[in-house]
Amino acid sequence: MKHNDPVTSSSTRTLLRGGHVYTPNGFLNGSLNGSLNGSLGDGHATAMCIEDGLVVWTGDDDASAHFADNAERTIELGGRLVTPAFVDSHAHLGQTGVAMASLDLAAAGSLRDALDILADYARRSTATMVLGFGWDETQWPEQRCPTRAEVDRAIGQRPAYLARVDMHSAVVSSAFLDAFPQLAGLDGYDAGGHVAREAHHRGREAVHQMVPASAREDAIRSALHRAAGQGIAMVHELGAPHISPAGDFAIIDTMRAQEPLPEVVGYWGQLDGIDHARELGCVGAGGDLCADGAIGSRTAAMHAPYADDATSGNLYLGAEQVTRHVLACTEAGLQAGFHVIGDRAVTEVVAGFGQAAAILGAPAIVRARHRIEHLEMIGPEDITTLAELGVTASMQPMFDDLWGGEESLYAQRLGADRAAAMNAFGSLNRAGVALAFGSDTPVTPFAPWSAVRAAAAHRTESERIAVCDAFNAHTRGGWRAARRDEGGLIAPGAPASVAVWDVPGNLGVPRLPDLHPDHDLPTCVMTLVNGHVAFEESGALSS
Repeated sequence: MKHNDPVTSSSTRTLLRGGHVYTPNGFLNGSLNGSLNGSLGDGHATAMCIEDGLVVWTGDDDASAHFADNAERTIELGGRLVTPAFVDSHAHLGQTGVAMASLDLAAAGSLRDALDILADYARRSTATMVLGFGWDETQWPEQRCPTRAEVDRAIGQRPAYLARVDMHSAVVSSAFLDAFPQLAGLDGYDAGGHVAREAHHRGREAVHQMVPASAREDAIRSALHRAAGQGIAMVHELGAPHISPAGDFAIIDTMRAQEPLPEVVGYWGQLDGIDHARELGCVGAGGDLCADGAIGSRTAAMHAPYADDATSGNLYLGAEQVTRHVLACTEAGLQAGFHVIGDRAVTEVVAGFGQAAAILGAPAIVRARHRIEHLEMIGPEDITTLAELGVTASMQPMFDDLWGGEESLYAQRLGADRAAAMNAFGSLNRAGVALAFGSDTPVTPFAPWSAVRAAAAHRTESERIAVCDAFNAHTRGGWRAARRDEGGLIAPGAPASVAVWDVPGNLGVPRLPDLHPDHDLPTCVMTLVNGHVAFEESGALSS
């Protein structure tokens, strides 16, 4: 996978002026309590120049006159803010695009409402298969998922796959089971049409088989355009056999050769899959290599049972398997990574890293910059180990925003005490664990400013981090998580991957926006990827 090839190699110069450029000398440490106010910088750059995909200068408008000659385009910012573009460090592009073109069940207020929405959609849709995403039974008074019989009554004799919001379980129709009868004999299947664990993995593969190749290409392109429109210039694609076809990486490369789109850094989450990851051009043989499942589907592996069910979840990988995979990846020069959510899974994975360090030495593990995805439950000792071994925590702040708090999903599934310690951004940051933020889209959407605000406004005050730290995790942290240290900031020599923002209540200084919940979030008007326009709001900027 050729992640870094520009769309064109021609020499170009672009000048941006008349705005407020967030440069490294504008970074100050945020307040220790994770204030939602942005950090005021001591630098006041109002202009910047880009040549051949790199930032070559930042300064004031008067000095920008020296760079106006031979500029292919001069962009008048009109007082807007320019920042490093965001990086989404955990995304599933194919699934995201398919979900964008399918039925959205996230807004359903009850099971009855969801079934009514489904029936109305089925009447209007001519698709041979009904796909729906985003339902969450914990928000419904019935507190249960739909049954196969209810889905059949709503849609008739069509295959249907309706994924839960966490994408770790689904409900399928009778016609879907008729087409793929082998699901009925797998772990995680029940006769009511609910599929989890292995049955869900195979069910998702069945969906891939039923979606035409052209539709999948359209889905990936739509997802990348959506990312660019949110000020995202790099996406980490977390592929795995149970999540997406390996051919998606070739599709992405072809698209990026044809038009300016966000960069895509590939990971292939397959145990013992190093050779395949290399063939695909991926930087890691890991990522969504699942050590466990998800809390909403009660498949995240816990030391103690769930508060609302006798199960303790499902452990898919143990410490010995993790050790073997980390050793192999380290020796091959690839990143290892694991999907890890429940506390038992965290214990096993961190132990595996520790055992690998005992064999190869801690410096070798640190140099490899391995990753853990999600990391929703972790204790102090394991945090210390991750910090010592240089493991990046790739996390999703919107999980706390959506499911944190005393009456939300975490508390329902785990009880208030365990829920309060979830998504420990503050503890990890204080211990020196590198953070990289993403969305896990389509679980939560591309919405980086919302994620920054969520990390700074964590429902547990001690786990809040300053806005500037959260912003750094969603920009520079994503570059570093991909073992690329050159980007994520606006400075001479850095890749010119930047975003231009309309900021409500712009104060006229190069600072991060005030992200108080009562304030509107910034709106992207332009995204540049290595100096090339990947998104521009029509008529917003004059040249």
